[in-house]
Amino acid sequence: MAMGGIVASGTIGTMTDTALHLIVSHAGATDDARRQTLAGLRLPHLTRLLSRLERLPDEVAPAEREPERTLSLPHERAQARALGLPGEDGYLPWAAWRQASAGRLPGGANIDGGRFDSAAPDGPAPDGQAFARLTPCHWAVGSDHIALRDPEALQLSDEESQTLLAAMQPYFTEDGLAVQWERALCWTARGDLLQGLPCASLDRVIGRRVDDWLPRTAAARPIRRLQQEMQMLLYTHPVNEAREQRGLLPVNSFWVDGAGALPVGWAASGPASGLAEVRLDERLRGPTMEGDAAAWGLAWQQLDDEALPPLLQALEAGRAVYLTLAGERAAAAFGPRSGGGQSLPRAISRAISRASALWRSPRPAHVLDTL
Repeated sequence: MAMGGIVASGTIGTMTDTALHLIVSHAGATDDARRQTLAGLRLPHLTRLLSRLERLPDEVAPAEREPERTLSLPHERAQARALGLPGEDGYLPWAAWRQASAGRLPGGANIDGGRFDSAAPDGPAPDGQAFARLTPCHWAVGSDHIALRDPEALQLSDEESQTLLAAMQPYFTEDGLAVQWERALCWTARGDLLQGLPCASLDRVIGRRVDDWLPRTAAARPIRRLQQEMQMLLYTHPVNEAREQRGLLPVNSFWVDGAGALPVGWAASGPASGLAEVRLDERLRGPTMEGDAAAWGLAWQQLDDEALPPLLQALEAGRAVYLTLAGERAAAAFGPRSGGGQSLPRAISRAISRASALWRSPRPAHVLDTL
């Protein structure tokens, strides 16, 4: 779900008195290089926010999983909770949610109230239909394992992506999957195979052993077979032969994530309820995936300068503000302080908040080191 910068991931209402919730992904400084970078950063707006917000109870970790072994990343679980999205770890229906956000679902499940284009070859999607994101990718075969390379490294063009999808379509169709091209690195699939399918997020798998993250359930067997078939189909495909002649990686498989369906009428109790404006900022993702601590630090500086001042301004205007900082292992959530002094005049409340900031504020480095 990397989109870069501040992205409105689910704007819930437009009133100025709605709560504002910013979720920052890949925020954790969990290796020595990022810790060293963080030690030299000045993050004044983050420091001010942490002094004015209260740490909320931590998420209960998914049962029987180590924090770094969850299928869904902490920021995804946080965003799902904020949006009222149903599903547990590995079963968050992000692809269906994106369809609803674009107004492509029938009935009450849409956020914007639209439908699929009824003239499209596949027709409108029925209520409760399951979707998933398919990402064309390169599985690097080693001596004892297969690793998934970052799809961004493919430099895949729209034309190449469309040609490869056209070659793969008959195989998808045979298994009851309708696959729609969205952009070079994102295809959307829908079909019954995607119901009840546990999926590891793409970012969980990049740079790691593919076999460790492939679902083992009976529901996943057709998907795993398709992945294997695509490796054989694409091995000598003209697009890949041309790419390799140019020194580019071939596309030899695909990854599936964000699978599942939205309950019929979900929007009525989700984003349409007008409870909060939820934003996701993923500008730290690229440097994290690339292992570039210096670029990660620069991205954090930019985030502090650009994304956090609006939250402070919202606080000054009396809006409820929430901030979630998420890494690979955990997320730290902050929100309005208990009691909050709401009955006091605003000037007095501000003075109390600022005077007590020195002793009650967690340090950014300490928070980010735990994620």
